[in-house]
Parts: sequence; C-alpha cells; structure tokens
Amino acid sequence: MEVHFTPEVEARLNQLATETGRGKDELVQDAMAGYFDELVQVRKMLDSRYDDIKSGRVKLIPGDEAFERLRAKSQARRKSQA
Repeated sequence: MEVHFTPEVEARLNQLATETGRGKDELVQDAMAGYFDELVQVRKMLDSRYDDIKSGRVKLIPGDEAFERLRAKSQARRKSQA
C-alpha cells in the first residue's frame, strides 16, 4: 500500500522520525491504529446516543431552545466574572 502526503505532512513526519528515532512506517502505523481506536469509540458513543433518543430515554431539544439555553449560560458566566 502506498500513502501520499502533502509536503507539509511529510516534513512533519520526517521531523518526528528524526526526533524520536522511530521509523516513519512505525509512526504512521501507530497513528492509524490510534485513529481507528478513536473512530470505534466515537461510533459506539453515537450508536448509544441514537439508541437513547430512539428509546425515548433522552428527549430532543428544539434548536432555538438549545441556542437560548447557551446564550443564557454565557450571559450568566459573564455576569459572574464581572
């Protein structure tokens, strides 16, 4: 398999390989393994949240209400810091 990087990414990979003494192949494999682990975690979380919504355990909030709540929290935080 071949992987093509932009010159900037290639330079960063070369620099990290030099700094750590590890091979570029090893660094890329480790990065991809970590990326896939993170994707699995995100997928599980999204599936769980979808199941919560579908089952009714979590109720959806209309967008305008959600934004209003955020605005109120932001205003309260600003007042408490003043």
